[in-house]
Amino acid sequence: MKANQNAPRLDPAKIPAHIAIIMDGNGRWAKKRLLPRIAGHKQGMEVVKTIAKAASHLGVKVLTLYAFSTENWKRPSSEVNYLMKLPVDFFNTFVPELIAENVKVQVMGELDALPAHTRQAAENAMADTAANTGMILNFALNYGSRDEIVQAVRQLGQAVATGELAPEAINEKTISAQLMTADLGPLADPDLLIRTSGEERLSNFLLWQLAYSELVFSPTLWPDFTPNTLRDAIAEYQSRDRRFGGLTK
Repeated sequence: MKANQNAPRLDPAKIPAHIAIIMDGNGRWAKKRLLPRIAGHKQGMEVVKTIAKAASHLGVKVLTLYAFSTENWKRPSSEVNYLMKLPVDFFNTFVPELIAENVKVQVMGELDALPAHTRQAAENAMADTAANTGMILNFALNYGSRDEIVQAVRQLGQAVATGELAPEAINEKTISAQLMTADLGPLADPDLLIRTSGEERLSNFLLWQLAYSELVFSPTLWPDFTPNTLRDAIAEYQSRDRRFGGLTK
């Protein structure tokens, strides 16, 4: 990939370890081109391939992508059915490249509620890349943050009820350990959240984990998102002073 002369210069020492992206605008991209919405989703998945490799090459440790929310089931059945087929096609074609790139796939969400073929494709991708030691490509699939937090609270409540956990022992660490990002360890909380398409809301995504993340809202529709757009967002991140509620000297 040739370097773009207009791309912003980044500080390699300040690359965000964990980037999360709300990939928005597929439908609007298709509508602008008088195409069906599924054409936008198909193009969006091609962009995932490009951005995953670009993030890996930049030194990002975790890239979490909001692929399908628990609220997306409300969409027309034809669109939902296509979205459930998309991961199958995506993983079948992209896993060999991910293995070559040493990228590890993780999928979080209510996977048991997915169609069998979608769940199997996700499980196969995780198994096939399990030995990879590079960037983690983490898909949020049938994921909702409020649901995630409710489940975590239930699990902690059950532990208290059985005497395994004292109420006063519940803290940020014990709550984080019950969330779907727990396997990411110290990388669980994104340093940078990017939302595309110009919308400026979190849409029930990683509400606990984003407490101190830097937020960048890009006007670019996801199917038009490029490695240079990613670099722009990282440059914006690097220009900020992260204080985590404190003061800098």
